[in-house]
Amino acid sequence: MPGQAIAQENPAPRITAPVTVPRAPWRLRAISVLPGYRLALTFMDGKSGVVDCSAILTATDAGIYEPLADPHFFPQVQLELGVPTWPNGADLDPAWLHDEVSEGKTWAMPF
Repeated sequence: MPGQAIAQENPAPRITAPVTVPRAPWRLRAISVLPGYRLALTFMDGKSGVVDCSAILTATDAGIYEPLADPHFFPQVQLELGVPTWPNGADLDPAWLHDEVSEGKTWAMPF
């Protein structure tokens, strides 16, 4: 109706400053598949190294990691929230990888 004030609900407050989430230094920033069942890793804190996963080829009971022995499956690794993950749900703990790679630049994964 003309002349009547229209009630408005108060809109939600706006956030003008960007919200930053601290990045854990042990999360992976980049991963590359190398020949010989190896992974080149780069962490958020800039550390880098290589993880040798070739022990999967001789593992007798690798459980969820068994499909990684397939030369067509191993390269399907992707980063999900900084964690190396394969399509079957197998993953590697990035904090553990960070600790092991920090001790030396190359580390052999025990399966």
